[in-house]
Amino acid sequence: MRHLSAAVAWMTVLPVPGSLQPSPVARADGARIIARVPITGAVVASATVAVAWVAQFAGLPPVLVGALAVGAAALVTRGMHLDGFADCVDGLGSYGPPERAREIMRQGTVGPFGAAALVLLLVAESSAIGALAERGLWLAIGVAVGTARVAAVLGCRTDWAPSNPDGFGALTAGTQGLAAQGFWVLVALAVAVPAVPGLPWQGPLAAAGGLALAFLAMRHCVRRFDGVSGDVLGFGIEIAAVIALVGLCVV
Repeated sequence: MRHLSAAVAWMTVLPVPGSLQPSPVARADGARIIARVPITGAVVASATVAVAWVAQFAGLPPVLVGALAVGAAALVTRGMHLDGFADCVDGLGSYGPPERAREIMRQGTVGPFGAAALVLLLVAESSAIGALAERGLWLAIGVAVGTARVAAVLGCRTDWAPSNPDGFGALTAGTQGLAAQGFWVLVALAVAVPAVPGLPWQGPLAAAGGLALAFLAMRHCVRRFDGVSGDVLGFGIEIAAVIALVGLCVV
């Protein structure tokens, strides 16, 4: 339970008294915590769906419904996945060596590449959530947001080293084997089956597509940055979420 509470404390703003903090945690603990990160998807998904439902009930336009829901998700996660997404895009857009790309990602500011990509991401997520809310597909919204956290487990596969000697990546990179990855992918696909009533294949297909593209995007980042970092995991989570949301919107 302490590893689950640590995963909640690390990945959300929820106060969890006595949870493990990233700095003094051993890699063995980091491995167990990352293996429980997908469970925190239920927290983020619940907040996202709740805000979308209230906004839809209030009669707000679909895009505004989606924007408020995306804002709620960002608030619950401290915006760290969005920050990681923007940092990775800036690093990928630098066209410099890995050392230069990592330096750009550590600067703490968002460059033109990251800003443009972040705007596109937020517009796509907001529009997709608004469209799903308009159709009353609340479970679909939750499935897309929740299952995206499986990307963190995929990004910590055993043959990917950390890009930096310290930080979140050094604590968690290379800690998840095929058994853990396969387990969470199967759970994500199973949970997604009832996402779209009458179309039991659409939810799993959207979730699988999101996770597959997130994996490919993270693999490119690993090659480009010479390893995994917390930013890369956040990048993968956002990619998985937006692809799944768009896939669930297809009528």
